Amino acid sequence: MPATSETGLELLVERLAIEEPVLGLYDVPDPAPFAPVVHPGAAGHACVWAFYEQWRRGRTVHLTADRYGCRGLGRALFGLPVDDREAFLSFLADDEGLKASTELMDRWLDAHPPYVPRNANLMLGPLRQEQADHLVTATFLVDPDQLSSLIIGAHYHASPDDPTPVLVDFGSGCMELVDPFRDLAVPQAALGMTDIAMRRYVPSHLLAFTVTPAMLRRLSSLDERSFLCRPFLSDLQKARRRRHGVDRGVEDRE
Repeated sequence: MPATSETGLELLVERLAIEEPVLGLYDVPDPAPFAPVVHPGAAGHACVWAFYEQWRRGRTVHLTADRYGCRGLGRALFGLPVDDREAFLSFLADDEGLKASTELMDRWLDAHPPYVPRNANLMLGPLRQEQADHLVTATFLVDPDQLSSLIIGAHYHASPDDPTPVLVDFGSGCMELVDPFRDLAVPQAALGMTDIAMRRYVPSHLLAFTVTPAMLRRLSSLDERSFLCRPFLSDLQKARRRRHGVDRGVEDRE
C-alpha cells in the first residue's frame, strides 16, 4: 500500500483541531516495532476501548488469538468460535436487548463474518507511517463538528457512481473497526463508537470515524483548494470559540 502523505494528514488534523490520537489497526507478523505495548489480561473480560487512556499516552494494544480481552472481539477480529452459541445469542438479544429475538440475532451474526487476520498479531494504537503496509483501518476520535468535516472530506473525491463513502452500521465497538467494510481496498468510512456498552470508556462528546487505507489516502490528499482552508470551517471554529467564551464567562460569574 502506498504510504499516506504525512504532510496531508498533518494538515487535516491541524485544520480540524483534532487533539485525540489517530488510531491504526494493524495486522502484523512482528509486534516489536510498536513498542511500548500493553496487553489485555490473560483472564477475564476487557473491552479494547478501555485502553483509551493508554492510546493517549502513545501506547499500542497488542491483541492475539490467546489474549484478546472479550469473546466478542475474539469472534469479530480473530474468527474464534463461540463456545456456547445459544448462550451467546441469548446474552446479546435477551440480556442486552440488541435484537428483537435470538433468531434475528443469529441471522445477523451469520450475515457478518469475522475478520480473519493474516498474521498472529493485531495492533491497535497511534498511527505509524512506517507500518502503512500492514494497516487494516485508521480511526479518528472526533467531536460532532470534526465528524461533520470528515464526512465532507470522505465525499470530496466521490462520484455518484462510487460505493457509499460513509457507512453507519450496527455492531459492537470492536466490530465497527473492520466489519462495516466489505472490501478494505475501497475508499470508505464508517461511523463508530456507537456501541453503548463500550461508550463508558471514552469521553461522551467523542465518536469514531473509521476509514479504509484508500479513504485515508483520500483524506490526506485534501489541500488548500478544499473546504479545509475555506471560510465555512473557520467560521464554525470561530463561532465555537465565541460560544465557549460566553459559556466560560457565565461560569466565572456564577
